[in-house]
Amino acid sequence: METPLVISSTVNTYPKQLPFAAIKTAILGATYDLSLAFIGEKRAATLNQKYRNKSYTPNVLSFPLTEKVGEIFICPAVAKREAASFSLSAEGYVAYLFIHGCLHLKGHDHGDTMDKLERKYLKAFAIS
Repeated sequence: METPLVISSTVNTYPKQLPFAAIKTAILGATYDLSLAFIGEKRAATLNQKYRNKSYTPNVLSFPLTEKVGEIFICPAVAKREAASFSLSAEGYVAYLFIHGCLHLKGHDHGDTMDKLERKYLKAFAIS
């Protein structure tokens, strides 16, 4: 049985048309229970400080809760500012951040393997 992706937002604008559920299933599987929250800069900075002891506003945070349950938080305001430096549209960069967060939940760390997988999923879902 497929577990749905639950999306919530505390900000007014975020890309609603991206294939989040399909990306989640492709990377984490149909039975992975994932929540995705779009949050503002203040909440993102607070979560980063509280759970990672980092004092900057992140673009994405991912938290594995169990082997089959996790959470991803994306800050669209930060994503919008950073998108051009990654040669992606603001919406495309949010999709990239979601892919990045899913790969962390899958157990990947930053590096060549993760970079290759990110490119694979960007291509598979025609993200630009």
